[in-house]
Amino acid sequence: MAGRCDRNRGDRGCVDAGAAGSVVASEAGEDAAAGPPAESAQLPAQVRLRVVAFAAQRLSELAATDVPEALRRVSRFTPSKRARLAGVALGAAVDIDPVFRNSVAEGVRAALPDLAAALAAGSPVDAADPFDVAAVAYLLRTPGWQQLVSVAAAAAEAAANSTASRDTADQLARLAGELDEARNATRAERAAHRAQLATAMAELDSVRRSMRQGSEAQRRSEQARQAAEAERDEARAAAEKAATKSSTELRRLRARIYELEAQAEHARKAGRGTRSTDDIRLWLLLDSVTNAAAGLRRELALPPPGGRPADEVAASLATQLQPEAPAALGLAREDPGWLDALLAVPGTHLLVDGYNVTKTGFPGVPLEAQRGRLVAGLAALAARTAAEVTVVFDGAERTAPLAAPSGRGVRVLFSPAGRTADDVLAQLVWAEPTGRPIAVVSADREVVARIERAGARGVPPVALLGLLGRA
Repeated sequence: MAGRCDRNRGDRGCVDAGAAGSVVASEAGEDAAAGPPAESAQLPAQVRLRVVAFAAQRLSELAATDVPEALRRVSRFTPSKRARLAGVALGAAVDIDPVFRNSVAEGVRAALPDLAAALAAGSPVDAADPFDVAAVAYLLRTPGWQQLVSVAAAAAEAAANSTASRDTADQLARLAGELDEARNATRAERAAHRAQLATAMAELDSVRRSMRQGSEAQRRSEQARQAAEAERDEARAAAEKAATKSSTELRRLRARIYELEAQAEHARKAGRGTRSTDDIRLWLLLDSVTNAAAGLRRELALPPPGGRPADEVAASLATQLQPEAPAALGLAREDPGWLDALLAVPGTHLLVDGYNVTKTGFPGVPLEAQRGRLVAGLAALAARTAAEVTVVFDGAERTAPLAAPSGRGVRVLFSPAGRTADDVLAQLVWAEPTGRPIAVVSADREVVARIERAGARGVPPVALLGLLGRA
């Protein structure tokens, strides 16, 4: 490397390496204890490259714990690759980390002992490369290292100026020849450009006339387009309004038609006076009245006919000592106890809007699983209360028939095409005889209002879900 001291050549910079090494080590220790230098030197590019090369070489010799945090990722690279890819990080670590700089200085002192000793002793090093001298002095912080860096900067600037002067003279000669050639070419091109300009001006006038005509046509077309869009938006708004109004009216009329059809069917069956239907209705009504009377007798704890006064007093005392039976009075409709009290009435028919309940209680499972879960719960409820239970699911949108889940004591129905589960529930309510207790589980207020006008009781889905949860 340039700048190495050779005793055989009689260099004046050669001194005792051991003494110089101890002096530099003492100064480096004091420098590390004092922290980073008060002022940082602006190193020339040549000096900076040498400092980075020294640091890259020294990084291979350090233990993993002594490598700065910012350089640990590149410590596995070769020195040349490390200097090429992490030069900025290496230079910054030398500038700001005095411990790392002292470690690099130790490596330089071992690699260039003669030059390091000469710099530490303040001996002249005229034969050495000024950039190597400045880099070593910067790392070792020898006396006068700032001046050596300035000398290297001046040498770099002088070399750059000399090279620039030679390049400038050659460039001026080349540019003079190119200028003459460019002048001749410019004269020829100017004549050709004049002819082209005349042709272009004529074409420009023609294009301007065409553009004016096209702009006028475009303006008329734009006005017509805007008018058409305005008419289209008005027509679309009117159509949407009419469609919304028609849809609402159609739904209302359809519900009214189904209700009238149910009433007509009820009236037609009553008018025909068929014995079988009347017998079924009469039997259901009579069975409901009989069971209601029996249930009322049990609730009131009435003694059998012909009882004695003492028996009546004993029954009265026993009734006062027993806890009161739960009653529906005073309970909210969302309370499962209210529905339980309704189902306690003998002969009650429980009608359920299937998907209305399942999508309120367990919407996250598939529809088939929803149907099976609800029907299983209703089967247990029917077995416990002896009530008639019918559940209706929407099936109008299905292209293939649906398999009804099995549940003992539960009637499972699907609405046909063109009808909803609400319509089927209304039809079932109208088909029942007047006076039979009916409870309809649905969250649709319109459906609840319709069935309550027919004498049934509307039950919120949360009440049924709570009652099924108890079971």
